[in-house]
Amino acid sequence: MTETWEGASLLTRIGNAVWGWPLMILFLGVGLLFTIRLRGIQWRYLGRALRSIFQDDGGKGDASPYAALCTALAATIGTGNIVGVATALCIGGPGALLWMLIAAVFGMATQYAEGFLAVKYRRKSGGRWHGGPFYYIEYGLGKRFRWLAVSFAGIGALVGLLGVGTVTQVNSITSSVENFFDVQRAHIAFSLAGRGYSWAVVISGVLVAFFSALVLIGGVKRIMKVCETLVPLMSAAYVLCCVLILVLCAGKIPAALRLIGTSAFAPRAALGAGAGISLRMAMRMGIGRGVLTNEAGVGSTPIAAAAARTNDPVRQGLVTMTGTFIDTIVICSMTGLCLVLTGAWNMPGLEGVQVTDYAWRTTLPWAQSLSSFVLMLCLVFFAFATIIGWNFYAESCLAYLVKDNRRAVKIYRALYIVAIIGGPYLTVSAAWEMADIFNALMALPNLTALLLLHKTVVRDTQYYLRRTRGK
Repeated sequence: MTETWEGASLLTRIGNAVWGWPLMILFLGVGLLFTIRLRGIQWRYLGRALRSIFQDDGGKGDASPYAALCTALAATIGTGNIVGVATALCIGGPGALLWMLIAAVFGMATQYAEGFLAVKYRRKSGGRWHGGPFYYIEYGLGKRFRWLAVSFAGIGALVGLLGVGTVTQVNSITSSVENFFDVQRAHIAFSLAGRGYSWAVVISGVLVAFFSALVLIGGVKRIMKVCETLVPLMSAAYVLCCVLILVLCAGKIPAALRLIGTSAFAPRAALGAGAGISLRMAMRMGIGRGVLTNEAGVGSTPIAAAAARTNDPVRQGLVTMTGTFIDTIVICSMTGLCLVLTGAWNMPGLEGVQVTDYAWRTTLPWAQSLSSFVLMLCLVFFAFATIIGWNFYAESCLAYLVKDNRRAVKIYRALYIVAIIGGPYLTVSAAWEMADIFNALMALPNLTALLLLHKTVVRDTQYYLRRTRGK
């Protein structure tokens, strides 16, 4: 799918401006701050965090910690793990993968803080528990910072409609379906702005919108139930295929790791000046797309964490940080390594899902058409789960703004479905640039709040860990 949309170059300029050195330093800096102040909590207590996923202390909340984590993972384990990683490596080179992992390691500490604050400052309204940055900004920092909470909620609602919640997901689904059923684009349904759209894109887009509507009409409980079912199944299938590729290409792993490490810090030396990849671009793609996949620091994940059935903010913070570990350190690293091992990241003429599809088709030990079909199914379910998970986030943001006005929420839900219908008709790069920009805008109020509340997080966490030492 070649780039033809006129606004793409403008979006790219805006994305590069937003994802400059200040924002990248802010993301890494917040994670580094919590890592130091909490004494490497993401490493020292990872085992306890993984065990806590399945422990329900019967406290206040609407869902088990496991269900809340699955909802968060549904919104993060999405096309970012397949398409996002592929675009990051194609634009930023193999070194982008290392920057993605570095950001994720520190991002785990950031996400711990988000989960902690979500439970500590959540409130019950309309029969269920609400929480997230808008609540810990207002109740943790005080009424004078409510403008910051409103800014976050407003941007969050917008992100749901135009960012990672809808546009990138349905765009990736339809691109994947077209790549499998009509790769030559021989069956054009209509043309728009000089671009033809195949029947595969049109039909798959309508079906995604239809099934999304069925789930979303059922409300929060149905969303969490679907996420709780889909996330483990789709993750297991995808990881198994990636592991098989790594086993088949085991002899190439040392060279691939050297290439990733070298090109992360000296891309021109590792890839050649002709590659046109700079250190800044490698960092921007790695950190930016890493944030897009795990959402550490963006402020979305704590919205799901606030629904967890627990009275212990620290325990839920530990559970929340496992999302980044599973999403990026496990799944994204597997994807990226597969793309480097197979050379898919550097194949000319490929973009988006086509890059991962090339790696699977040329390496997995069965028919190429079967590899493409399995990848298409993984991507469809990944993206579908993200669509419904992000609706939960976006509606929570809106509910805060309109004080749980159900009519406004229903109107927003209808607009969300409309956005899903329109998502396929943006190009891949335009969709992902929009998601990058909106993620950055959403993260700024949240990262500001995390910095201002870091003493509260550190004090309460240290007290809890001293009290539970040895347990």
